[in-house]
Amino acid sequence: MPSIADLADACLLPPFVGLTAPEWVLRRLEGGMRGVTLFGRNIESREQVAALTAQLRAARSDVLIAIDEEGGDVTRLEYHVGSSYPGNYALGVIDDVDLTRAVAASIGADLAMVGINFDLAPVADVNSNPLNPVIGVRSFGSDAALVGRHVAAYVEGLQSHRVIACAKHFPGHGDTTVDSHIGLPHVSAGRAELDEVALLPFRAAIAAGVQSIMTAHIVMSAFGDEPATVSASVLTGLLRKELAYDGLVITDAVDMAAVADAIGTPEAAVRALIAGADAICVGGGETGEEIVTEIRDAIVDAVLDGRLSQERLTEAVGRIERAASWAAPADSDAVSDIGLVAARRAVSVAGADGAVSLSGPAVVVEIRPVANIAVGTVPWGMADALSTRDPATSVVGLSEHDVDVSAILASADGRPIVLVFRDLARYPWALALADAIVLARPDTISVDMGWPGQLPNGAQVVISAHGGGRVNAIAVAELLHPQLVTT
Repeated sequence: MPSIADLADACLLPPFVGLTAPEWVLRRLEGGMRGVTLFGRNIESREQVAALTAQLRAARSDVLIAIDEEGGDVTRLEYHVGSSYPGNYALGVIDDVDLTRAVAASIGADLAMVGINFDLAPVADVNSNPLNPVIGVRSFGSDAALVGRHVAAYVEGLQSHRVIACAKHFPGHGDTTVDSHIGLPHVSAGRAELDEVALLPFRAAIAAGVQSIMTAHIVMSAFGDEPATVSASVLTGLLRKELAYDGLVITDAVDMAAVADAIGTPEAAVRALIAGADAICVGGGETGEEIVTEIRDAIVDAVLDGRLSQERLTEAVGRIERAASWAAPADSDAVSDIGLVAARRAVSVAGADGAVSLSGPAVVVEIRPVANIAVGTVPWGMADALSTRDPATSVVGLSEHDVDVSAILASADGRPIVLVFRDLARYPWALALADAIVLARPDTISVDMGWPGQLPNGAQVVISAHGGGRVNAIAVAELLHPQLVTT
């Protein structure tokens, strides 16, 4: 019979550093631990990832290997080059559930091919607040019914390869203005509104047979004043009892500021288990065996002092084992261009009667806000896509500290300007730069790679990519250089 310490270890899916598994990970997998979470720092190539997952599976044959592979902005498998798939918002704009299902199936095939069996996707949040700093184009859209049908299709496609899908972030992170990585968001919507909007996609995911659901570190005032991750009202009352969900519940990373700043990472893990969560995700910020041991010991102490029942802990481990036994990704060598096909369909052009081909080598001006923690430093923008098609392309990157664009305009004299930006409504400094460029050069071609909304004042030609993934950029580059065909 497993010890309390073994049961506590079994609930943890920690990260680690390196392209191979460190000794402590293998040792703990051979003991009680059931899984790990991979990040971009663990990935160099697909061959290397396959070797890494084989190493992990040699230590525990039923190990859960989790990863954030949403497509678009959030990719770990292609962290260093950008995703081969558009993100959710592009798919929502197209609104073809068969296409969404096919894209998710292709992602599932990619993950299965390298031995990953747990994808922390899809995002099921309805991005009802256009100023949302952490969801945005990771969402399928702002319409709950649309989001629901695409979440269901994504779950079906991904799980067709026996890769666990994870609807996140329950009960809905879409109507927030705070990034839970750095603060605690509050949602004041009443229960009726939550039923009509935020909860609808999670109901759709459950109906589609989703194998896991991730919690959100947000306070829903309709369910009390605790973050959902540590709220029994949300996880047990709403999710388990009312929505009748009996699958795996995994927390968002318990080292995120929304919960860790107030109660600490180990205590957040304990309270999540008490509330009804099963698996504890530790994010990329805290790595190494020390934090894993701290969390494990806190869970053990909570059982010994009666705060957390051993029955609840055993129940959580049982769901983890059940999910692991369900996940059996089949070998796949499928290579598909469905991502680029989808990205092409998502692009729209306003102005110029749709004719936006460049008359010569362009000056690409990219306005680059700091990436949020969920995305990381994944490449985005048009620089690589256009430079590959025309090596004479010039690239200029602008940050919050750049205020004078006169030198850029002078150097671009006689050359077309492609202005690339995202989410201008959230960055007044970015909007000011964009306005200045378009005012001086009304013939500027604007490329919006974020959530739609604010555009540069006076913009005459706007290409909307509806996301910042690598394939979104390629699809736009094809319009700008139609004489060069992407293969």
